[in-house]
Amino acid sequence: MSTLAHDFGRWPSSERDAAYDNSAAVHDSTERLAEFDQRSDALVASAHAQPDRRYGPAERQLFDYFPGRQAAATLLFVHGGYWQMRHKNTFRFVLQGAQFHGMHSALIGYSLAPQASLSEIVREVKQGIAAVRDHALKEGGSGDILLCGWSAGGHLTALCLACEGVVAGLGISGIYDLTPIKTTYLNRSLQLSNDEVQQLSPLFLPAVNKPFFTAYGTGELPQLQAQSLAFAAHRQNFPGGALPVAGANHFSILNELADAKGALLDPLMLYAGV
Repeated sequence: MSTLAHDFGRWPSSERDAAYDNSAAVHDSTERLAEFDQRSDALVASAHAQPDRRYGPAERQLFDYFPGRQAAATLLFVHGGYWQMRHKNTFRFVLQGAQFHGMHSALIGYSLAPQASLSEIVREVKQGIAAVRDHALKEGGSGDILLCGWSAGGHLTALCLACEGVVAGLGISGIYDLTPIKTTYLNRSLQLSNDEVQQLSPLFLPAVNKPFFTAYGTGELPQLQAQSLAFAAHRQNFPGGALPVAGANHFSILNELADAKGALLDPLMLYAGV
């Protein structure tokens, strides 16, 4: 068991659940998600979008693509929702900043638990990354992927950093140690096995020698901040580092990726080719 989770299993179950309940911790989370939907709908209506391109047989194995400049990299976003909620369509707005700078950009959808195990979800996301990269090359992109993800998507980003074509990664408010997740309400749908906890926790795996930025909001739940700090420490001898966003909560932090001058988009711009 990692240091992060050393005492967590001894907490009362209600406290363990609350420690990872981001929606309850942000009082206006419902309104924020509705706003995200509106901003995402507006982006698709105004941009040269290629929505819902299929990369696999499952219902959610779709990606959205927005072409950019010749030879530019592709910002690829993986949505969150604890591997069992949310939809890529809600988060299309996070690509606004990348589009402003002329980057190619995309989002991946994937099957959710309990219809798919976490192992299956990881396999789908890797398949989606390969499909987006192939499509980017056909659209005149460089084929370089700047992989980023939020919450559960941060976890998936860390696990997929070694994928072909990925040149840098950004985990936003991610989960990097599944040990505590197994002891919360979240595991009712995930049904994590002990092997999955060990094999799919980025904190337990050898660090990949590619740049990876570990972002978190200082207004987030303490356990979420601890997850990011633990993973940044795990990667301390590798490129990237921790990116604290002052005052940001689990939802407002995404504005720093959507903003063309945002604190989270800025480090990825070093690898954008624009």
